[in-house]
Amino acid sequence: MSTVTAVKSCAATTCAFNNGGCAAFAVTITGKADCSTFITLDARGGLPTASGQVGACQCLECVHNKDLMCTIDAIDVADGAACASYEVR
Repeated sequence: MSTVTAVKSCAATTCAFNNGGCAAFAVTITGKADCSTFITLDARGGLPTASGQVGACQCLECVHNKDLMCTIDAIDVADGAACASYEVR
């Protein structure tokens, strides 16, 4: 795998890393297909632009997971911080 997976959109607007999109440098998707980087705080964090990417994916039963990395071009994160691009094998 020569590229990382982008976070195309993030609807979890209560996340401290959501600044018009995912501003975390990298997110981790859990084994339940949720974004574990999601956190609610009274502050905003992350990069100055929304250019998040998937650093690791622990969801082994997802068709896009290979060697704990996401192989799809980009993912969408839903309002509850779930990976909306998750597909069971």
